[in-house]
Amino acid sequence: MSDFPGGTAVTRLQVYGDGGGTPHMHTVSSEAYVVIGGTGTLQTLDMSGYRETPLTPGSTVWFTPGVIHRAINDGDLQVVVVMSNAGLPEAGDAVMTFPPEILADPARYRVAAGLGPDPGHAVRVRRDLAVEGFHRLVESPAALAGFYRDAAALVRPRVEEWRRIWSHTVEAQTRRTAAMLDTLAGGDFQHLHDAAVQSSAPSPATAWGMCGHLRRMEGQ
Repeated sequence: MSDFPGGTAVTRLQVYGDGGGTPHMHTVSSEAYVVIGGTGTLQTLDMSGYRETPLTPGSTVWFTPGVIHRAINDGDLQVVVVMSNAGLPEAGDAVMTFPPEILADPARYRVAAGLGPDPGHAVRVRRDLAVEGFHRLVESPAALAGFYRDAAALVRPRVEEWRRIWSHTVEAQTRRTAAMLDTLAGGDFQHLHDAAVQSSAPSPATAWGMCGHLRRMEGQ
């Protein structure tokens, strides 16, 4: 199976119902929520301030790198998540809003972010810790610049790894599109003969995500 179009990733998300998701941001990836069931609220924070966006069936909301976000489940909230830069969020692009003394220490951050042998408990502990840091940022917007600085320092050692992932996904698909444009411009349409239909079902296994239980599309 080839990569999903555009180097994106698609995931089915069942948002946690006991306190909502873990506030976090992505340093290079954009994200979109398409609500397919239930109701809830998306809490966001960026340099323009704090915002709450209602989530109802059919709602679509997307946000760029740097937007801290957290989903709250008001009733069986289910979302299809479309993420740019497939592979990068899983490789550490997401940074949780732990208090600054933890965020500034990579070793402490790794411990706080880990799930360990009891993920059901650990995911709630890290959520509550990130919510504490999130509330500090909401109450003191000037601290957001410091959060961005520390988050960028935290992920900097991974950038070259991300570049390799990106070159095999997003950049590779962009190159394929450029090649097709070149062939069409030259009157060649041979690639149309290779057309195919593909499909993917949600994985039967769920994972403990930051905002809820995840079911990724098989083959991604």
